[in-house]
Amino acid sequence: MKYIVIILIFQFDLGYAWAQHSSPDTIYTYYTAENITIDGKLDESCWSNAKKISNFTQRELSEGAPATEKTEVAIVYSTNKLYVGFWGYDKDPSKLIANQMKRDFRWSSDDNFEMIISTFNDNRNGYLFVTNPNGARADVLVSEEGSGFNMSWNGVWDVATTVTEEGWFAEFEIPFSTLKFPKGNNQIWAINFERNIRRKREQLMWQGWYRIYELEKISQAGKLAGLENIKAKNKIEIKPYVSGGTELTENNKWDSRIGVGGDINYDITPMLKLNLTINTDFAQVEVDRAQINLSRFSLYYPEKREFFLEGKDNFQMNMGRGNEVFYSRRICIHEGEEVPIIAGIRMFGKQKRTNVGLLSIQTAALDSIPSTNYTVVRISQDILKQSNVGIMATSKILNGRENFVYGADFNYTTTRLFGNKNLVINGSVAQSQTSDEENTRNLSYHASLDYLNDIVEFNMAVMEVQGQFNPEIGFLRRSNFRMYYTEFQYNTRPKWLPFFRNLIFKPIDVKYYVNSETNKLETIYYEWRPLGFMTKSGEFFEFNVQHVFDKLDEPFEIQDEVVIPEGEYWNNRLEVQGSTFRGRKIAMEASYGWGGFYTGRRAELETSVIFNINKHWNFYTNWARNYVYLPEGNFITDEIGSRIQYAYNPKLNTSLFGQWNTEGEDILLNFRVNWIPKIGTDFYFVINQSISTLNNEISVERTTILGKLIWRFAI
Repeated sequence: MKYIVIILIFQFDLGYAWAQHSSPDTIYTYYTAENITIDGKLDESCWSNAKKISNFTQRELSEGAPATEKTEVAIVYSTNKLYVGFWGYDKDPSKLIANQMKRDFRWSSDDNFEMIISTFNDNRNGYLFVTNPNGARADVLVSEEGSGFNMSWNGVWDVATTVTEEGWFAEFEIPFSTLKFPKGNNQIWAINFERNIRRKREQLMWQGWYRIYELEKISQAGKLAGLENIKAKNKIEIKPYVSGGTELTENNKWDSRIGVGGDINYDITPMLKLNLTINTDFAQVEVDRAQINLSRFSLYYPEKREFFLEGKDNFQMNMGRGNEVFYSRRICIHEGEEVPIIAGIRMFGKQKRTNVGLLSIQTAALDSIPSTNYTVVRISQDILKQSNVGIMATSKILNGRENFVYGADFNYTTTRLFGNKNLVINGSVAQSQTSDEENTRNLSYHASLDYLNDIVEFNMAVMEVQGQFNPEIGFLRRSNFRMYYTEFQYNTRPKWLPFFRNLIFKPIDVKYYVNSETNKLETIYYEWRPLGFMTKSGEFFEFNVQHVFDKLDEPFEIQDEVVIPEGEYWNNRLEVQGSTFRGRKIAMEASYGWGGFYTGRRAELETSVIFNINKHWNFYTNWARNYVYLPEGNFITDEIGSRIQYAYNPKLNTSLFGQWNTEGEDILLNFRVNWIPKIGTDFYFVINQSISTLNNEISVERTTILGKLIWRFAI
């Protein structure tokens, strides 16, 4: 049956295809010794001498149509730097949408210009650079054509923009030391460009504009040629920091905090980096958003610490949803408290077709927690045009106790199925060994097939986590199960409906869990979507019908003194979700779900409002409420979070984040200033405030005030 389904899927989405490359598909650089001022004016003589490309084509809304606004790009270079010029002409620049200015802004709702550069020219990995008419900067390390998307990478580069009556213009400066590239006097790199005109919902791409290919599909890019005798200036990068501050504890005592440490980065080869860290400090990291857990499974918190985010894709292996062999938040965090790092070493990057990730960290003893060593090894080999195989191992060692996990995986990726369709096949297996356990039934595996294309999306997977599989520096949402999963979604684009970009239908989305040891049914989650749509103006709506089965072998406490008894539970639920285009001055998102919940009923309401006041001020607030009615007890939960952001300019911004929920009953405030006096140097000023609202009484519990300076220099 499954083979018949796959054949039918392919028949539905044979579509039409043409070559998504227009001429020219190579952009040639122009060497200059001229001093270029990064001001966005593009008035140096070298820009007049450089050869521009202008053959941009629509990906959205009218695939394959010519651009409605003239767009040009040129590239010049010196011995040590790459310069990119962008000319975004516009017939009505007063209608440009540019609501943000801060570093690492969310560019999906602003007019912007994006470029991806693959110095490796390997059809897999690249550097993504983004700006908007305000000169905001964002950058991403892209791996495996977008399956790895590390937004926390901060490269050393600069950009400036201007807006005139002709449109908006941008001037980039990227030192070659920011871009790791192979040796050679003559370089050929993959490169592609994208421009978004938000008021028209128009997306332009230079090459590879077929809708199923995002800009991150570097295998569809054009080429950058003409780079000769370029040099990466630095071999050793030193990034020291100094921090200082004070903390008011619950005992009303002020304790001073002073820290000194830093990182040393050494380029073993042009594409392989060695990093040493001493007395690592995370004072500038924004606090987590607290979550209320109404399930019997573990909650997942995203990593925010830059040290662990840089090069993170070199340390990942796909083991399926809710299962990670390496979860960096297991290091240096214990029950919400930071555990100091004595020292650590990392090596990550690429050597020819081999991807390497090595990490070893020694943490200090803290209270009852002994000093602990954490080590991760990940090696993968590129094979074929877009695929790879790899191995991975992790270890945690403390007081003679040892926990090891080792595994292997393969990923087959093609963008040429039936001529131009995407297909990904993945398989992985891992096993744990713990010195004080029996080490039986300690295996986990995962296999999946993903056919993700514009009209048809189809996924199928199987994964198992045996009861004694124990990745102590990994993450498991649940254990001792085998899960079968499949999803089919049809995204038609009806031309006869003038206001709609897509109608979305999902007849099947099933997750089927059985006990790994007994093979008895544990959980079924089935969702189908009779209707969803995306408008041409960016609004979104969907209506879902859900059927949920859950078998409890033992009671679990969902709230204080509210216990769900063991048993088998079938529940039916309905859900609606909607959002407006985020680039508007006022944007909204809302969802509401209602229906059965174990022995009773549950209603979930979540709403978010975004105020884009101007390019300097942005305000976001979110409220989630649960109404739970059970024979064992009724209760209501609330989670509230708000953020105010002010960006004086692209290199000086502040934010105030506040949150409160009914479980902790604490107001948590995080005020943060980030000033970039020079690209590569950061100053942070942070105030964290905890205020208790227990028993309707307000009291200050803890105050932390910290300043931190990180600067960079190269040898």
